[in-house]
Amino acid sequence: MRVLITNDDGIHADGLEALERIAARLSDDVWVVAPEYEQSGASRALTLADPIRVRQLSERRFATTGTPTDCVMLGINDLVPGGKPDLVLSGVNRGANLAEDVTMSGTVAGAIEGMALGVPSIALSQMGFYEPGQSFEAAETFGPGIIKRLVELGWPKDVVLNINFPNGAVENIKEVEVTRQGFRDFQVRHAEKRLDLRGRDYYWVGFRQERSSPPEGTDLRALYDGKISVTPLHIDLTHTATVHELKGQLGGVPPKA
Repeated sequence: MRVLITNDDGIHADGLEALERIAARLSDDVWVVAPEYEQSGASRALTLADPIRVRQLSERRFATTGTPTDCVMLGINDLVPGGKPDLVLSGVNRGANLAEDVTMSGTVAGAIEGMALGVPSIALSQMGFYEPGQSFEAAETFGPGIIKRLVELGWPKDVVLNINFPNGAVENIKEVEVTRQGFRDFQVRHAEKRLDLRGRDYYWVGFRQERSSPPEGTDLRALYDGKISVTPLHIDLTHTATVHELKGQLGGVPPKA
């Protein structure tokens, strides 16, 4: 099995090293194409107004000035020889990618680009990293077995799998739960206003470390309960119920103001 891996934390991220070790337990044909610098929050951004530079670090390891989407596109179409890889793995992200955050995540976007190009793809993230000394032990311990089982089972071509690991001690992680995407009942993103040394305002965007109250069966609840969450995602954002409701009220001749 040929595996292409990427991330959004950058080519030097500890999580990428962890993912390389995970992939090495599944295959001896592993290729890395990752951003030169951090691209967290890049979502599915493409680099359209600037050239993308590629730096080859070793035989199967490349860094690019592009986004995670750029990396996977270049990896599949140009940098990895001999046809498409069999699997794309994106991560391991430093911090969870849950609920509405998946629409902004560069980690999830890397997997979505793999899916869009016809390759089964999985995003991996690990909760936590707000305190010193935390590691990717949970992802490295449980990731290879979960990925292997998912590959054996297979999944639809228009779906990516989003895996999130809790940050507790591995001996306390007892369960995998297949979940649906949750949604927080309050907003955790915020922008802190600061003053630079020239007396001008600037803003630093971050996340408040507060927990919402998600229902059972969601990715958020599974992580809060110390479980590994596996969520099948797809990019069809259509709200079908509203489509049916509006068809009878708006379809037909365009209304006039």
